[in-house]
Amino acid sequence: MRMAFFIQFHMKLLPNSKKKVQNAWAMYDWANSVYSLVITSTIFPVYYNSVTEGLDGSDEVSFFGWEVINTVLYSYSISVSFLIIALLAPILSGIADASGNKLNFMKFFVYVGSMSCGALFFFTGENLEFGIICSVLASIGFSGSIVFYNSFLPEIAKEEEFDLLSAKGFALGYIGSVILLVINLLTIQFPEWFGMPAGSFAPRFSFLITGIWWVGFAQIPFHVLPKNPYKKSISSNYLWKGYREVSLVFRELRSIPVANQFLASFFFYSMGVQTVMYLAASFGDKELGMPGDQLILTVLIIQLVAIGGSYLFAFISKRIGNKNSLITMVFVWMGICVAAYYVHSVYQFYSLAFVVGLVMGGIQSLSRSTYAKLIPTSTTDHASFFSFFDLTEKVAVVLGTFTYGFIEQLTGSMRNSALFLVVFFVIGLYFLVKLTLPKNKIVLEFA
Repeated sequence: MRMAFFIQFHMKLLPNSKKKVQNAWAMYDWANSVYSLVITSTIFPVYYNSVTEGLDGSDEVSFFGWEVINTVLYSYSISVSFLIIALLAPILSGIADASGNKLNFMKFFVYVGSMSCGALFFFTGENLEFGIICSVLASIGFSGSIVFYNSFLPEIAKEEEFDLLSAKGFALGYIGSVILLVINLLTIQFPEWFGMPAGSFAPRFSFLITGIWWVGFAQIPFHVLPKNPYKKSISSNYLWKGYREVSLVFRELRSIPVANQFLASFFFYSMGVQTVMYLAASFGDKELGMPGDQLILTVLIIQLVAIGGSYLFAFISKRIGNKNSLITMVFVWMGICVAAYYVHSVYQFYSLAFVVGLVMGGIQSLSRSTYAKLIPTSTTDHASFFSFFDLTEKVAVVLGTFTYGFIEQLTGSMRNSALFLVVFFVIGLYFLVKLTLPKNKIVLEFA
């Protein structure tokens, strides 16, 4: 029955309409990636630190009566948001699969995230609790929407299209986020050009415009992606059906050794990849004493190079396969961690950022498409399958960043933390080498 629905849906997609659906899907990366760059990586962390620092230089703040260091509070807020979505995503994806309401779940998280992002316009530092709550909700919205977004990939493309389409999404995300970041930086550096008052208005406006960009461009996939391709009916016991759905998917996933091996590999190398992505700017600040403008330039280098990296490794995978492409990138990541230990100049750091960008886009897009190829072709529970992929990545972020910080606290140097990340990549490489990816699966499609 499920295969019949799968065939019926793809028969309806003529070449032109199929291309339209795929382009609309990729546009969600364009829509949401501005959150990652503006809020997570650049402007918001800098703004947050400046408005939560005391006049005497003190970095301790009061959060609902709890005295804590400002950066520690922010780190904890990110961890909490990842933890919440890691706990919620599997059951929500099960409900979405059971009811056929996957697109509506995606919309819900987009609206929660983008509205919370825009609400940061009202965060001034004096209302710390409001700012932290909004940042947590924005992070939950972003992470939650990605689960359902990724799960559309095996529904709108054939297996041989996964790598290139996944790369296209990431590339569009990097391009869109760089464009908005440059616009935001111009308003911050030259507020008078845009009729803005000096001070905090421009960075706060960047949070508002980021939320608008996110929800605005998200309307493209919202209007084009299939709403209920398998024609599932919505019943009153959707909660029980959702729980049962995710339980069945978990059991099915456990019975697929190749998927388990890949997730194990993905978990460990993601601990390294995500940690580098989140803490590269902090490394440049603390170890090299780089000013804010140079750190932002570093992030721009990474983003721009990642555009080419996404496509480069999509094409390389056609030549040598997904497994060998991932192994190649893991070796490069290991070299990056070793090189970071010896970096002492700004130009060395820029060079390292170039290499990071090259493999960052590649390993993210190829990991997503590789996992999509391991999902049984007969299933319609794509959101549930991808919720476990997302869960793996989120837990990797929490453990990776915690380990990085713990080693810095233990040794007093981020260089030691960066070097230790090699261990995660080695373990990930071990599982990757053991992995035997299946040949192209036979799929009855007429798209």
